[in-house]
Amino acid sequence: MKLGSAAQNQWDILPDAIDISRGERARDPVRIAARGKDLILDLASTAIIVIDMQDLFCRLRPGETTAPTARPIEPLQRLLPHLRAHQAPVIWLNWGNRPDKLNLAPGVLRSFHRAGGPIPPILDKDSADAAIIDGLEPDPADIRIDKYRLSGFWDTALDSVLRNLRVQTLLFAGVNLDQCVYATLIDAQCLGYDCVLVEDCTATRSPGFCTEATLFNVEHGMGFVTTSAALLAARPA
Repeated sequence: MKLGSAAQNQWDILPDAIDISRGERARDPVRIAARGKDLILDLASTAIIVIDMQDLFCRLRPGETTAPTARPIEPLQRLLPHLRAHQAPVIWLNWGNRPDKLNLAPGVLRSFHRAGGPIPPILDKDSADAAIIDGLEPDPADIRIDKYRLSGFWDTALDSVLRNLRVQTLLFAGVNLDQCVYATLIDAQCLGYDCVLVEDCTATRSPGFCTEATLFNVEHGMGFVTTSAALLAARPA
């Protein structure tokens, strides 16, 4: 009998023993183009985290002809099925606030509410604002995790889920690149994960220099930068 919620992390219950070795793990190493040098990673221990691709952040706003934060939709439409085919977990990491906001300190609430008065129902779990943007459809096998800070590791199950899946390498996508994506990536790097930012699968409404600084910092200190096209063109290593 197998014991464990994740196929990658199970004990084998035998009649006369408990096997905790987990056996030899299959590998799926691929070589992809990245900034600076090519990168070899194992898709069998890789997951993609898609951050805050939610209606509030990605919809068209007054005065816009295109929503800059909708840019990741098309590349993600191509990339996610490819990763699923390689059994790489897809994790949707989204704001999902309590309606009473009791777990959010004033410094967190300030980002959403600067006008004074009652706190509006912004990004409440299961609200229209918090829904994943049209054009992206999670698969039933995908994993959803609610977050409550810029970083998705703070006060969430994200780290526990990743370790149970025996994931070592994280691909990062979503919005806003210089805020929630970057904050989550920094915490992941501090926790020992290998971090790969998928540049065309991220976006932000911030000024261009914010994107430039984020990409520079990731490439030179936090991990690696690649594209969805490079991942789709990956060749066995």
